[in-house]
Amino acid sequence: MKLFLNIDKAFKETRVTIEGPELDENIQELIDCIYGREQQFLIGKKGEMQHILKPDDIHYFHTENDHIIAVTEKDSFILKEKLYELESMLPSKKFIRLSKSVIANLNQLSRFEALFNGTLCVYFKSGKKEYVSRTYVPAIKEALKLNRRKVE
Repeated sequence: MKLFLNIDKAFKETRVTIEGPELDENIQELIDCIYGREQQFLIGKKGEMQHILKPDDIHYFHTENDHIIAVTEKDSFILKEKLYELESMLPSKKFIRLSKSVIANLNQLSRFEALFNGTLCVYFKSGKKEYVSRTYVPAIKEALKLNRRKVE
């Protein structure tokens, strides 16, 4: 990767141009950084209390009874954000969609197993599990680099 930086007082605004043959994880990380997608914290509700949640501590988000639930190692919290809003505000290198109703923190996965119907079951460090729908299996395999080498 080459970097060109041109600072000149004649420029009226800042402009960033990224050129490359494809949108890879390095470019996506740059985009996330530029747009400030590294969300510092989220607010989750448990009973009447509001809790400050660090995204790194959240194992996954899922929908339940028209609510978005953030699941940590020990507890669950109701969030105000919609799943698609969380997907756009969280770093794409750390969080990935498992299904229409689940977004997972890749750093909180402990293991997975392939199921006979083409889906995956992923287990979190907390011991909880979620299923990856077939639509999202290729993306999670790429994120986990499962297609690195074919065993003969």
